[in-house]
Amino acid sequence: MNIQINEKISLYVEEYGTGSNYILSAQVGFYPNGMQQKMAQMGYHVFCITLRGFAPSTLVEEDYGDNWYDIFADDVIAVADKLEIKKFVYMGVSHGAGVGWHIMLRHAERVNAFVAVVGGPHSLDSGVMSYRQMLEKGIIKEIPPFNPVIDNDDARQRRRDIRSEHIAKQPPRPELEKKVDYGRPFMKYKDEENLCNALSSIQIPTVMIGGINDPISTPELMIRTAKCLPHCKLVMYSNCGHDIDTDLIEETCDVADRFIKTVEENGKWYKTVVE
Repeated sequence: MNIQINEKISLYVEEYGTGSNYILSAQVGFYPNGMQQKMAQMGYHVFCITLRGFAPSTLVEEDYGDNWYDIFADDVIAVADKLEIKKFVYMGVSHGAGVGWHIMLRHAERVNAFVAVVGGPHSLDSGVMSYRQMLEKGIIKEIPPFNPVIDNDDARQRRRDIRSEHIAKQPPRPELEKKVDYGRPFMKYKDEENLCNALSSIQIPTVMIGGINDPISTPELMIRTAKCLPHCKLVMYSNCGHDIDTDLIEETCDVADRFIKTVEENGKWYKTVVE
């Protein structure tokens, strides 16, 4: 379905499941049989939001500079308002988790819990340029591979094949979409000190899930972020890279489900010990 959030912007939203256990998730696009659909099968009411600038949501000509992620975050809240959802769990994968960090800072009152998958914010020590900008300036020769060489089992490979087949069937990207460069989360914070100060203000219970072999959201970035957060659980898997949501979908959804239920029962990510 399409949800008109203002006069200019309509966002494409896919709905899975029913009930009042809401999960909202936003990305440039979603794969079939992904984490979001799996969470719906586990009893959650999930809404997958395609970000503005990416079809079939409204394409945009404007470059929002350092404000892309703030705008994405506000768009998620606008969708929640249209759906009359007052509070929800936000689940984000990769750049979708980047949207989540901005929601935590701008709209924390709307969120019960945050599931950040391979979503440790990039280091600002190397500057605030996107990968595309670094390529154009010759700072890097290529974008790091999402998946290093790892041992695959048959089930993992089948899931990767399904995802690859889905990508191959997609129509050519519109020219306006190709021009979108939303950069990185927190680019306006300029340096690591300001970023860590911002992260430390987040009070929402958060679980971060990542892969030891991830060259994008590296273990170092995940640990740095977890150290900043006052209410965070960090789960890392060996023999896995950036596509953990495909490779280990059962495991990641199980972690997310147990985390959400613990937060619902205790108001925090851990169980209270009764002495």
